[in-house]
Amino acid sequence: MTHRWTSRALLVAAAALATAALAGTAAARVDSGAASKSVDVAFIYPKTGGLAAFGQEEYDGFQAGLDYTQGKCGGYTINPTYVDDATDPATAINAFKNEVGQGVKIIAGTGSSGIALQLGPLAAQNNVLYISGAAAADAITGLNRNTFRAGRQTLQDVLDAANIFPPKSTGKKIVVFAEDTAFGAGNVAAVQAIFGAKGHTVSKILSPFGAADLTPYAQQLKNSGADAAFVAWANTTNAAAMWQALQQQGVSKQMTIVTGLANRASYDAIGPLVQGVTLLSHYVYTAPHNPVNTYLIKWMAKNRHSVPDLFTPDGFVTAEMICHALAVGGTDTSKQISALEGWQFQAPKGKQYIRAADHAMLQPMFQVQLLPATGGHFAVKVVKTVSPGNVQPPVTPFK
Repeated sequence: MTHRWTSRALLVAAAALATAALAGTAAARVDSGAASKSVDVAFIYPKTGGLAAFGQEEYDGFQAGLDYTQGKCGGYTINPTYVDDATDPATAINAFKNEVGQGVKIIAGTGSSGIALQLGPLAAQNNVLYISGAAAADAITGLNRNTFRAGRQTLQDVLDAANIFPPKSTGKKIVVFAEDTAFGAGNVAAVQAIFGAKGHTVSKILSPFGAADLTPYAQQLKNSGADAAFVAWANTTNAAAMWQALQQQGVSKQMTIVTGLANRASYDAIGPLVQGVTLLSHYVYTAPHNPVNTYLIKWMAKNRHSVPDLFTPDGFVTAEMICHALAVGGTDTSKQISALEGWQFQAPKGKQYIRAADHAMLQPMFQVQLLPATGGHFAVKVVKTVSPGNVQPPVTPFK
């Protein structure tokens, strides 16, 4: 109970600090107004909280994308402000409103589906351009014309997985194992839509977000009698504990594990459970072969002494989208929206296309395996690149 109250206090403090920081930048923004071609952009992301690791990846990618697009934005210069949403909806909403109040007309970021689904309506209400980052909820697509996405959506994950699961099988029992969040609910709905339509029975086991003890939920999965478990996990703070609980319960010996490859920090935890299993993948830096991905890899090596991770390209694409919106639409929000609708471009993952009808981001996906490497670690082997048309979600008309 003490821990819960401490966490809440920290979140309130984080919101207060964010507000103070925003107030402190107001005067600076007025002074910078002399540069008529400079455009303020707010990047709201989870620097702290349960999605902090993913937030860092988005941030790194955005920095690389800003460098890549510099001088290509129709004479405009992007002037970013970074705000930590602490993986907390209230903090993110407060930050969004503060930025709009200071005249910011382009806002991007967040890795949380629950947060993105609350920021999207605010974008329409205030007529600003909003580009969500790694948030995967399908409901972001078709939310409104002011809202776009830089990353993939859950249906694309599941469609990728459907190409891995035995295509002629039917009547299997599949359990979605996830956290009780918007992301988890989205995966349940997508698996039901895709696998249910193939004649499989889909159920769910959802744990509280950030739960420390996941053994009871792993036991439920073990005793479920499922043929396959579709594991969809976003929280990096307890992902290793989740995989350890599944391993301790011997889940992989009783059923097929169907899951997406998460960020690099998870490889060693998930590796022992998925030997011989093909995994769906949003992105691994060794899969795409194009000049933009090469740029990103070199930028990361030079500036981070590392390699791109799972959501690094989402931040990069965010910068590409903002740059294109400015180059074609200037500072007019309606023209920026029109500029992005139907735009096809080269991204780190390959060619991507923003579907005008609902702003779905059509993009390639990948299939990979984790293989034992030196020192007891695991490394990725790319099995297949799946073209955007084969993981294309159905059109979701704007509400």
